Amino acid sequence: MSEENGFAKDFSDDGFWNKVVKYAKAAGQEVIEKALWLYYAAQNPKTPAWAKATIYGALGYFILPVDAIPDVLPGVGYTDDLGVIAAAITAVSVYITDEVKQQASQKLQDWFGA
Repeated sequence: MSEENGFAKDFSDDGFWNKVVKYAKAAGQEVIEKALWLYYAAQNPKTPAWAKATIYGALGYFILPVDAIPDVLPGVGYTDDLGVIAAAITAVSVYITDEVKQQASQKLQDWFGA
């Protein structure tokens, strides 16, 4: 089992949305956009179980309050989260469809504006 999948037990919808809403501006649009890509890809029933496990592992790491680099550190706190998210995106990229990107884009527009 990869490290990303090991964090799948830490994933929850509530935990994901709480973290995203609370830290969206601090984490930055890039981290949030990529996390949303994964989240919406996992919601798609066509995404296979192995891909969902990878996604939930990465998102579990993202929402875990204690990780390799504490998220509260200005400028670097989310670099490890982005690395884990980027690795998951690479592994499941075929399931990050235009529809998934549109859902994420709409949510980002709601939060960050145009």
